[in-house]
Amino acid sequence: MDKTTEMLANEGIGSLLFKLSFPAAIGMMVQASYNVVDAIFVGRGVGPMGIAGITIDFPIQIVVMAVAQMIGIGAASIVSRSLGAQNKERAEKALGNSFTLSLGIGLLITVLGLLFINPLLKVFGATSTILPFAKDYMSVILFGSIFTIFGMALNSIVRAEGNARIAMWTMLIGALMNIGLDPLFIFGFHMGIKGAAIATVISQFATFIWLLIYYLSGKSVMRVYIKNFKIDLSIAKETFAIGLSSFVRQVSASLMVAILNHVLAFYGGDIAITIYGLVNRLASFVLMPTFGIAQGFQPIAGFSYGAKRYDRTKRSIYLASITAILVATFGFLIMELFPYQLVRMFTTDQSLINMTAIPLRIVVLVFPLIGFMVIVSTMFQAIGKALQAFVLSMARQIIFLIPLVLILPKFFKLPGVWYSFPIADFLTMFLSALYLIPEIKKLDKKILEIRKQPVETVPVSEEENIL
Repeated sequence: MDKTTEMLANEGIGSLLFKLSFPAAIGMMVQASYNVVDAIFVGRGVGPMGIAGITIDFPIQIVVMAVAQMIGIGAASIVSRSLGAQNKERAEKALGNSFTLSLGIGLLITVLGLLFINPLLKVFGATSTILPFAKDYMSVILFGSIFTIFGMALNSIVRAEGNARIAMWTMLIGALMNIGLDPLFIFGFHMGIKGAAIATVISQFATFIWLLIYYLSGKSVMRVYIKNFKIDLSIAKETFAIGLSSFVRQVSASLMVAILNHVLAFYGGDIAITIYGLVNRLASFVLMPTFGIAQGFQPIAGFSYGAKRYDRTKRSIYLASITAILVATFGFLIMELFPYQLVRMFTTDQSLINMTAIPLRIVVLVFPLIGFMVIVSTMFQAIGKALQAFVLSMARQIIFLIPLVLILPKFFKLPGVWYSFPIADFLTMFLSALYLIPEIKKLDKKILEIRKQPVETVPVSEEENIL
């Protein structure tokens, strides 16, 4: 048993969760800085219409990230469970398949995106005023799709094998490059919004190279074999089945933003799209540590479940949920207490700052509950229960938020859009609890069955006594 596998098998859940989650949370925040930094420099270098342009582009970027997460989370679940079951060969096959899927689908997205860029942008809400800005940015960003998908997917697998530090550095390298290159291309080379896109693609390429070096240098617990690049239908099917929930959640977010952009344009015009762009970037950034906790939690839950250490699985669910709720609560307080200061990072337009602060406070009203929702959805992915994860991934965006965005503004105009978010979050939390309770009962039953077996034949962890 190698060092990483031994750590996942035997280290205390609390310290293990911190060890895997902290680097992931830092990395996720740095990763989120791509959009935040772009918006800051575009807002100050191009203006409100520049922010509106990248807001229109964001749903397309979400689709690219959705593909990356589908491959990455699906393969990561296979890898963590396979390593837990001492099946290294299957884990390496999932790794090789993820290489092929990432590169193949990334190339397809680039070609199709460039061919249909104008109709795509109009579908996602670009008005005649915003379209030139959105096209300048997206026509460059699409060339980085391969690097985005490869980087996000492979980094999920790095975390699945327990190497959170490498995963953190992957995101740090790209994000720090983006922060340095943005002002150079926007202001130094006078390239405006297109310069922000070029900086982002160069940064994504850097993470692509970093991950290639990591896996080809033999530093991973797994090895890369050319024979594993050939698609294994059973591996690919399981990858897509498990990762489908993340894909649907992200694509649902993309669909939601497209609908939202049209609703915003109808009730508030181009400036309303700009306001949402600022709110969305701030809210997403503040939530990133919560997703980092989920990423640290996934390999623990998946490994423990695959190894039939159900006591550790259950304890990891409890600790991850509590931690995520606390972190989300901290983000909620920051947004509620300092909305004007946060918005001022993007613009000096006092009118825009005032119009954005109140929607920001409304949208984040139920933020603490999102931490719980993220952990529950991740749990079902980690233990390989694709159906439950799929339903929960659809809940917030498709089942609740889109209908609310379409209905409430008819009665409350533009404020109805903002109030749709906390209502949808609350309803999704309730549904998540309904799904979690029966699963906890099943884990309790399995733990009890194992305790009834002869002690010498069962690996018993210290946490069993606590539970």
